[in-house]
Amino acid sequence: MSSTPPNPAVPNQSLTHAQARALAVAAGFTEAGLIALPHSGQARDAARFEQWIANGNAGSMHYLERKGPDGQLLRARIANPFSWARSAIVCFASYDSDQPRSTEPAAQATGWIARYAFTSKQVQGRRQPSDYHKVLKRRLEALEAELHAALGSFEARAYVDTGPVVERSLAVAAGLGWTGKNTCLIHPKLGSFGFLAVLLTSLPVQSEKVPTALKDHCGTCRRCIEACPTNALAVPYQMDAARCISYLTIEHKGPIAPELMQGMGRQVFGCDICQDVCPWNRKSPVTLDPDLAPRPELVNPALDWLASLTEADFGQQFNGSPIRRAGYTGLQRNIAIAMGNSGLGRFMPHLETWAASADEALRSAAQWALKKLQSE
Repeated sequence: MSSTPPNPAVPNQSLTHAQARALAVAAGFTEAGLIALPHSGQARDAARFEQWIANGNAGSMHYLERKGPDGQLLRARIANPFSWARSAIVCFASYDSDQPRSTEPAAQATGWIARYAFTSKQVQGRRQPSDYHKVLKRRLEALEAELHAALGSFEARAYVDTGPVVERSLAVAAGLGWTGKNTCLIHPKLGSFGFLAVLLTSLPVQSEKVPTALKDHCGTCRRCIEACPTNALAVPYQMDAARCISYLTIEHKGPIAPELMQGMGRQVFGCDICQDVCPWNRKSPVTLDPDLAPRPELVNPALDWLASLTEADFGQQFNGSPIRRAGYTGLQRNIAIAMGNSGLGRFMPHLETWAASADEALRSAAQWALKKLQSE
């Protein structure tokens, strides 16, 4: 990405909302918004993030707690790590598909992989795993290149879940939706099944009427709160990551507390429950994005198949996929829990093997699952 300072000799070197949105959509995004930095809600958002960290809600995701030389949380304010940033283009890429929801009936012997993680792209006539980080980063780079062609030299940084920015807060400020009670960004027409990507720039925003933050339309609805099986949304609009199934199956690398395992159900990577029950996703459009299309074999995958994968198979099946983040033994741990929750005794021989594993997390999960199946 470019790191050259702004060139004052370039005339009209500033951004408009219409220009930013048009170029973002041309680069492949579904929707986009532009905000000047610092934005009006920055102080409020920073205070909320600081309190969330102070409450210990980040679990073991210590990278969220990183601080700068001044002792301030890097992610609390854009100005902390990026003092030069004057604007942010926030992009939304829809990934919903016509595949079943996780809350729909499925065979007992199947698991669930989060919707965002079974995206794929066509390569030589076959569907291959598609890592949204790389897909969207390339689109941000294309967007930046077009801006350089139009406006000359400026400083920029592109992030897709990889930098010290809170994308959702910027998206709300850019008018792309509101933060729901499940803490997801909800777009009034696109729903919440969307990736967020941000391009920070040193370009000022032209004085114009830009979209304002949307009103919260969750109303009295509590479906996401009541549907969460591990009670991670006990306080509306606040996610307790340490109880969230997505965190437990992906970010958390050690043993999982027994009292949370039953609530994890058949989720083996991530969780869509709070989004699947959200009324705003009932009519969310199916994406036509060829790089974010569903990979059918990962929809309600058979636990037998997942459990049979060797470490080499795991690498081959999920190379370039977000699923790699769980790690081989991490995925096995999650599969063991799903087997225990299946109620199917035929999984016991496999669990007995894992119950003797040298990996503590896998061993404890398999032992819990065996006891559960034996008691049933």
